[in-house]
Amino acid sequence: MESSKVLVLYAHPSPHRSEVNKQLFRAAKQIDGVTVVDLYHEYPTYHIDIDKEQQRLREHDVIIFQFPLYWYSTPAILKEWQDLVLEYGFAYGHDANALHGKLFFCSLSAGGKADAYQSDGYNHFTIRQLLYPLEQMASLTGMTYLAPFALFGARTAKEDGRIQLHVEKWRRLLRALVAGQVDIEQANQVDKLNHYVKQHLMGEER
Repeated sequence: MESSKVLVLYAHPSPHRSEVNKQLFRAAKQIDGVTVVDLYHEYPTYHIDIDKEQQRLREHDVIIFQFPLYWYSTPAILKEWQDLVLEYGFAYGHDANALHGKLFFCSLSAGGKADAYQSDGYNHFTIRQLLYPLEQMASLTGMTYLAPFALFGARTAKEDGRIQLHVEKWRRLLRALVAGQVDIEQANQVDKLNHYVKQHLMGEER
């Protein structure tokens, strides 16, 4: 399989308070073939360089939004990024195919436990349903959408000792993406990419 270039767009408005995403961010920066962009650090005044960001998208095969789930959505700068960068004539519209065939998914953390993100749970919707706007964004722009790589119960993840394993799964996933070793058909069959990593990537040196 051909290797891929992976772009991680990291958005955390309070990174100094992060216990999970900060470690994922650091891990991703250490992997060859992965470009990591800290959007809040790069654009503290929200003046996003549209040309620069569009060129980044052209140069990468896999696009990942990494963020903590805030009010059932992304942090504000990721919405601003979408509004400005994914413009008509570039990301969608007649003959606009810059993103066609690229892979897209979210790497997110949520404070609530997994059972809260069910139709009969506290939040009334599954995480996939809450991410429908991003799934439709991927569809409209011609990208292949995958289920999120997610950590629930993030508020207690550190004290529960769950962060280290989650970071290792993240490393395995990114390395497999760079190496072109993620089976998209199989990855499409899970509700979280975590399950794909556990089933197909853990315990194997690739």
